[in-house]
Amino acid sequence: MSAAEGFLGAVGQTPLIRLRRMSEETGCEVLGKAEFLNPGGSVKDRAARAIVLEAERSGALAPGGTVVEGTAGNTGIGLAHVCNARGYRCVIVMPDNQSPEKYRLLETLGAEVHRVPTVPYSNPNQYQKVADRLARSLPNAIWANQFDNTVNRQAHLDTTGPEIWAQTDGRVDAFTCAAGTGGTFAGVSQYLKSKRKSVRCVLADPPGSSLYEYVRSGTLKATGSGSITEGIGIGRITANLRDAPIDEAVHITDAETVRYVYRLLYEEGLFLGSTSGINVAAAAGVARKLGPGHTVVTILCDGGAKYQSRLFNRDWLAEKGLAEHASPPCRDEPLDVRAVMVA
Repeated sequence: MSAAEGFLGAVGQTPLIRLRRMSEETGCEVLGKAEFLNPGGSVKDRAARAIVLEAERSGALAPGGTVVEGTAGNTGIGLAHVCNARGYRCVIVMPDNQSPEKYRLLETLGAEVHRVPTVPYSNPNQYQKVADRLARSLPNAIWANQFDNTVNRQAHLDTTGPEIWAQTDGRVDAFTCAAGTGGTFAGVSQYLKSKRKSVRCVLADPPGSSLYEYVRSGTLKATGSGSITEGIGIGRITANLRDAPIDEAVHITDAETVRYVYRLLYEEGLFLGSTSGINVAAAAGVARKLGPGHTVVTILCDGGAKYQSRLFNRDWLAEKGLAEHASPPCRDEPLDVRAVMVA
């Protein structure tokens, strides 16, 4: 008998999915690491598991303790699952501009959710800083600190990177990924570079983030004024991202992100979130730049169900001027079911 040991044992070893249309268009193998198939539904399950296990190992988290985190959603969801599995209280601090589905899901999972106003990182009431102070005010509590706790990066160096290398038989030419905490990008890139220095590691950056300009000029300066994406794009260099091997950064507009999210849905049958869209848009661009015969890998971060009220809401997209980029392929006229009903 072969069985995973609970929730934690089921995290990782996700498949690589060949994106057929993008591969055909570019002449490359464009592959997506299916992180949405983790048991908590996202790539953040890896960091959540690693952070809690390391806190246990170090003695920072004792039985019956509390895990506090500031998150845009997915890390909180992963932590809520892990806390349920390990017997901890989970307290989540979130900015108030995230999709409603994320708040409801966290509450359904039993997490205590606190919404705070969305303010810049420099503000003492920014959600990560509130989470830090809250954790320090509680007995037997830890702040997960996903942005600057390098256990996050190490989790991807230890698992995600080696999985990608093994699944491609070492035939990976480029890796693309957006950065929120920077843990996934940095950990995977570090591992791939350790196996072959020529692997091109490309950071995908949305509007409003400062990383694109930082990679180009060394200056943290926002490109654009904001994005519909959630949980990615930052204005500082986190401990997880510091010294990451970045060969290039590409700026991906919201229009491109939406277009690729809907292409993934209608052409590949994959119902995914906006970060997957930006990652695949970057992968397709890198594949075209490299030319036929190369293998480009990216991360399919999470499913689309948490974004139905926004990313998959035509009225909301229209308000953002993005509805035209979410057009489904031409379909036949709707069937008249009444015509075949028995009177």
